[in-house]
Amino acid sequence: MRLSDRARWIFVLLACLGVSLVCVVYPIYVIRPFRAQGARELAAALGVMRYRLLITVISALVALGAAVAYWRVQVQKWRRILAAVGAGFVCLLAYLARVNVYELMFHPVEHPAFAAASEVKLDKDDKLIVVKIGGAARAYPIRTMGYHHVVNDVVGGTALVATY
Repeated sequence: MRLSDRARWIFVLLACLGVSLVCVVYPIYVIRPFRAQGARELAAALGVMRYRLLITVISALVALGAAVAYWRVQVQKWRRILAAVGAGFVCLLAYLARVNVYELMFHPVEHPAFAAASEVKLDKDDKLIVVKIGGAARAYPIRTMGYHHVVNDVVGGTALVATY
């Protein structure tokens, strides 16, 4: 069975869209807070991150070519527009592959606020990172650290970075 020119270009466009979507979404799915990752799963996500810019740029170029070729063989205007929108979405994914979403998600806490231990409501199972320098002490809840990963603070006159 031979595919028509129209079907072939749509298939190429959809394949580019699928590959680009996987390159952008899979690492975000795997590397997210409060989720355990397996060694193979994490290695695959990091491998995808390493090559996703190249893969998505190539995919965007192929998708643009497929959209142009489809435009030439398709007479229905709404299908032409749909193919152009699909190619545009693949280009958007190529751009998003350049964005480090982890820097957007896990921004440091620059000016942390603290309360006395007697005023804080913690669950009995909550874990803390505790720092004591001289007579000053700070406790950073892991629940908060899991989202920010970094707290810049000064404890007992000493600047420090707490990370998790």
